[in-house]
Amino acid sequence: MGKVIYWMNASVDGYIADAGGGMDFADPAEDFQEAANDHVRRISAFLFGRRLYEAMEKPWTQDLGNEGAPALEREFARLYKETPRYVFSDTLQTVPEGVTLVRREDAVSTVTRLKREIDGTLQLGGPELAVSLLDLIDEFWVYSLPVIIGGGKPYLPVGTNLRLRLVEQRSLASGITFRRYVRP
Repeated sequence: MGKVIYWMNASVDGYIADAGGGMDFADPAEDFQEAANDHVRRISAFLFGRRLYEAMEKPWTQDLGNEGAPALEREFARLYKETPRYVFSDTLQTVPEGVTLVRREDAVSTVTRLKREIDGTLQLGGPELAVSLLDLIDEFWVYSLPVIIGGGKPYLPVGTNLRLRLVEQRSLASGITFRRYVRP
C-alpha cells in the first residue's frame, strides 16, 4: 500500500510563500538540493494542487536542469520529469504528457485508489489540497529554511488542528532543518 507524504518547504515562521505569493526566499542551498534529490529518487508519484504544479512544472521541465545547469539541478529535473505527476484542478483544461489531470471533487477517491495501487511514496504538495486530503496523509515533512518572512501562505490553512509526533529531525550545514512527523 502506498504512503502519502505532505512535503513543503517553509520559512522558520511556517510560510510556504510570502504575502505576494512569491517563493524567492526559498533559494535552495546545495545540501538541500542533495537531500531533495535523495527524496525524489524514492517517490512513486507527485500529487499537486494547481498553484504548486504551475510553480514546478514549467521550471523543471523547460527552464531548469538544462545542459549548463549544476549537476544536482539537472538530476532533480530528470527525476521530476520521470516521475508521474497528478494535478488536482478544476480550472486547468489540458496538461502535458506525463501529467494526469484530476478534478478536485475526485481528489479523495483518486488518492485512495492510488494508495491501494501504488506500493511506494506519493508526495503531496499544496496546502489547500493537503487539507482536503488530511485523513489520507501518513507523514508530514517540512524543510524549514533559515528565514522569517512575517506572513503569507501557511504550510496548512489557518484553523487546521492536528497532533503529530516527530520521528526524524536533521540539520543541514546551510541551516536548513528537516522534520518528519507522523500521527501519534
